[in-house]
Amino acid sequence: MLPLLRHSSVHRPQIKRDLKEGRPVKLIIAAIKPFKLEEVREALTTIGVRGMMVTEIKGFGSQSGHTEIYRGAEYAVNFVPKVKLEIVVSAAMADQVVETITTTAKTDKIGDGKIFVLDVQQAVRVRTGETNDEAL
Repeated sequence: MLPLLRHSSVHRPQIKRDLKEGRPVKLIIAAIKPFKLEEVREALTTIGVRGMMVTEIKGFGSQSGHTEIYRGAEYAVNFVPKVKLEIVVSAAMADQVVETITTTAKTDKIGDGKIFVLDVQQAVRVRTGETNDEAL
């Protein structure tokens, strides 16, 4: 259970009621090529996404890395640079977000990325105590 500050204007019973009655939200995690980040951000903003978290990551999938030449020597790059997007949206909007990321980040080359959609059990806006869909 989420602890509340004494001075909070939202009471514990209200939060429980909001969670039971609240609209479901989804967490969308996408790993994309770094040079596609700005284009994807603009496309998501256009469809109404109001926020996201972005992290620079390294990983590998089907391509299992690649080889590069540096100063005449060939070497293996086992982890490929990617950008991870974490976006929480209402469940009703999740399919549109996935479709937007898919079409915008696609280059038709190996390593375009992956998208995962998960259920979010609870979301809370720290400043106001709003929960779930209202917290977004």
